[in-house]
Amino acid sequence: MTAITVCALATTAVKGMRVGPVDQIELGEMGAVGDRAFYVIDERGRMVNGKQLGQLQTIVADYAPEQGTLALCFPDGSRAAAALGYGNTLTTRFFSRAREARELRGPWSEALSAFLGRPLRLVAVHSAVDRGRAGATSIISRSSLRRLAEVVEQDAVDARRFRMLIEVDGVCAHAEDGWIGRRMRVGEATLRMRGHVGRCLVTSRNADTGEVDLPTLDILRDYRGEMESTEPLPFGIYGEVLEGGVVRVGDPVELAGE
Repeated sequence: MTAITVCALATTAVKGMRVGPVDQIELGEMGAVGDRAFYVIDERGRMVNGKQLGQLQTIVADYAPEQGTLALCFPDGSRAAAALGYGNTLTTRFFSRAREARELRGPWSEALSAFLGRPLRLVAVHSAVDRGRAGATSIISRSSLRRLAEVVEQDAVDARRFRMLIEVDGVCAHAEDGWIGRRMRVGEATLRMRGHVGRCLVTSRNADTGEVDLPTLDILRDYRGEMESTEPLPFGIYGEVLEGGVVRVGDPVELAGE
């Protein structure tokens, strides 16, 4: 039997900004430490991400939790960097839910507003993963990405389009669909996978430029739209962290029962 291993990890400190590879993560009950620690809100306090503002994906967030610093690196080479300072607690809208977040004091909101041409603020939360604790982690297999590339007749599809935390190798395409409801040991962490990740417009955007350049929703509708799933247009799975720990590229993945 082929061993299943972690072949890639990807995070971003600010929801909606460009995801990038990392060698290891520390998983807790709300996800990877430092991942999606911040999000952007508009003048009405609503969270905005790559669905509304594709240009967010051109910005790279460099967050050092231990030092308490954050830098936003813009495509023109400019940076907004400082030690973190916190302002008032705000009531924001995170998708359709009310959520409290702390406004950041520093250069970031002004820089984002100038770059994107509209009033924006950067706020801090414990974790801005979409599904909360039940979806603190996400997994896609490399074979599923290869299969999608075959469907669209391309050499490869950039995994960053799907903004998944953990990528695994050593299984056939879409083997992860069968892991829902099961416990898994991934590196030092124990997970229970809860459901399919249903896809939205963000996946159609180029991971570097934010431009729409691949009709992923139409492709998934034709390719996987008829399958039974927990969310529509599924590609990859999400789950909760039962026991936290460090996960590194190259770590083994062991499947257990329910």
